[in-house]
This record gives sequence, C-alpha cells and structure tokens, in this order.
Amino acid sequence: MAEKQKKSIFKRWWFWVIAIVIVISIITSQGGGDDRKEVAGNDIANQVESNNEDNTELAQETKEVQEPERTEEPQEVGEPVEPVVTDEEETTGTLSQKNAVRKAKDYLSIMAFSKSGLIEQLEFEGFSNEDATYAVNQVDVDWKEQAVKKAEDYIKLTPFSKSGLVEQLEFEGFSNEEATYAVNQLNVDWKEQAVKKAEDYLDLTAFSRKGLIEQLEFEGFTTEEATYAVDEIGLK
Repeated sequence: MAEKQKKSIFKRWWFWVIAIVIVISIITSQGGGDDRKEVAGNDIANQVESNNEDNTELAQETKEVQEPERTEEPQEVGEPVEPVVTDEEETTGTLSQKNAVRKAKDYLSIMAFSKSGLIEQLEFEGFSNEDATYAVNQVDVDWKEQAVKKAEDYIKLTPFSKSGLVEQLEFEGFSNEEATYAVNQLNVDWKEQAVKKAEDYLDLTAFSRKGLIEQLEFEGFTTEEATYAVDEIGLK
C-alpha cells in the first residue's frame, strides 16, 4: 500500500518547476551564444577587411616605387647624330682654298698628276698660286703612284723608250726619282716598243735603215733596241 501511495516523479509539481527553470536557462544560454558568435564573426570580418585594405595600400605603394613616373611627352629615342666632319679642308681655309681642294680632288679622280703639274692646272683654272699650293698640300696622294699611273697612260697612247718615258714624266713635273721609280714598275718589253716606234715613223715618212736607227736612238732607245726594231720591220 505504501508503494501505491507514492506519486510518480512526473506528477510532482516541484519537478515541473525545476524542469521549466532548466529549459529557460538553456534557451537563454543559447541566445547569448548566438550573440557572442555574431559579435565574434563581425570582429573577424572587420579584421579581414582591414587586412585587405592594408594589403591594397601596400601594393599601391610598391607599384608607385617600382614603376617610373610617366610623363605625357614621349621621350626622344635614337635621334640621328650629325656626322662628324673630319676632312681638314672642311674646317679650315678660306672658301677659295676649299674650292681649290675640291677641284684638285676632281682632277685626281680623272687622271694622274705630279704635284707641280696639279698646282699648274689649278692655276690654269684661275686659282692663285697660294690657293693651288694649299689645295695640293691638303690632298692625300702618293706622287710615286701618280707617276706610275701617268707612265701607264703614256704607254697606252704611244710607244716610248725607257729613258724617253722618264724624260716625259719629268716634263710632266715628276722628279727624276718618281719618274725612274714609275718606269721601273712597268712590265714593258722595250725592244717591242722600239719596233712600234719604228713602224710609226715609217707611217709618217720614209727612212733609210741608218736614218731610222739614228731616229730611234734619238728617242732614247739603245743601239741594240733600235737595230732589233729595224730588223723586225724588214728594213735592210
């Protein structure tokens, strides 16, 4: 009987009071936790945003340091440089002297000259002796080589003896040294030159054997060369 008189725990009033209090406590604690979670989330978001702003400012500052300041006006690159004038005649001398230098170069590009011969030619063109001499001294010329060229030109035009060609070059204004050097540079058979000269003379007028030999010797051929030439053309 005693056991029957006991009420179930679920039917006791104080049990339900305690249960209600516990439930309310749990609900309250859960609500506060959500608030704390929300606050914590906001703090984290704000910190991330702040870090992003700091990183952006740092990136902009770094970019400003790395990239040079741009200007609206384009920079000039690779402008052509004026050529440097190195010829002495372009920087010194009077206008007349510069023209004399140009004329001297023009003549040397056409034909060979001795130094004195080129001065005379420039004077013939109307330049003063002073300007002509100045011009010839300005040009870079090997006068021995000019003598060689002049000797080759003469040999192409008409036959010469060796001594006769030296004299002709001296007449052109070359020194004996320059003329002799030039003639020695030529690859010439002087006996054949004597034959050609003998034929030229016979084309102009008649000669005896002796007279033609003497004429060739007068031209500078040796007796051996003159005799060889007369024999070759058949003059007995």
